[in-house]
Amino acid sequence: MGAERLVRPNEPGVTTGRPQRILLVAQIMNKTLITVSLVALLSIAAPGFAQKKHKTKKKAHTVVKKPMQDVAILDTNYGEIEIAFYKTEAPGHVKNFETLAKKGFYDGTKFHRVIPGFMIQGGDPNSKDNDRSNDGQGGPGYTIKAEFNNISHTRGIVSMARTPDPDSAGSQFFIVVKDSTFLDHQYTVFGHVIKGMDIADKIVNLPRDKSDNPLAANPAIVKSVKIVQRPE
Repeated sequence: MGAERLVRPNEPGVTTGRPQRILLVAQIMNKTLITVSLVALLSIAAPGFAQKKHKTKKKAHTVVKKPMQDVAILDTNYGEIEIAFYKTEAPGHVKNFETLAKKGFYDGTKFHRVIPGFMIQGGDPNSKDNDRSNDGQGGPGYTIKAEFNNISHTRGIVSMARTPDPDSAGSQFFIVVKDSTFLDHQYTVFGHVIKGMDIADKIVNLPRDKSDNPLAANPAIVKSVKIVQRPE
C-alpha cells in the first residue's frame, strides 16, 4: 500500500472545502455590491428624469393696455393748451365741444375776454372777423341743457359760458386761471387743462381794452382745435 500523503492547503492545484466556501461568499458579495451601486445610480438619476417630465411651462407674457381718453389740443399763437374731459359728469357738453371741434368750428376764433386773476374766455365765431363790437355774442345756432355738477372751479378747470338762462350754453367756454369756487353749481364744468396752463397765463395777461378784449395788436388766436386720444 502506498503511504498516505498529507495535503498542504496552499499547495498548487489542490483545494480544500473551506477555501471553496470563502470564494463563493466573495462572489456573492461582489454581485450584491454591483446591485446596490446600480440602485444608487438609478435613485440619483431618477429626480432629473422626473423634473424633465414634469417641467412647468412658462406663462405667456400678457400686455395690459392702458385705458385711453379724448384730449383736445388748442393750438394758439402763444402755444398749445391740452384739455381732458369729464365725460361722466357732463356728457352732453363734452359731446358738443368735440363735435364742434371736429367740424373746425373753433379754428380761427379768439380769446375775446381775458381777466387777470380770474379766467380767459373764447369759442365765439364772431371773434373770427375784425369787428370787435359783437365779440362774445355768437354761438353755434343752438343751445344745450345745463349739466351742473360737483366739480369745483379751481385753477385749470374748463367750463361753459352762458347767459342768465341756465340752458343757454352753446360754444363759448372759459379756462379758470385762479380758483373761482363762487361759480360752482352755476356753470357746467366739462374739462380741465392737463398741459399748457403757462400759455393760459400768458393770454390772461395780454393788454386789453375796456371790454377785457385783448387789443387788436396782440390777439390770442385759436388756430385749431384737434381731438386726439391719449392714455389716461
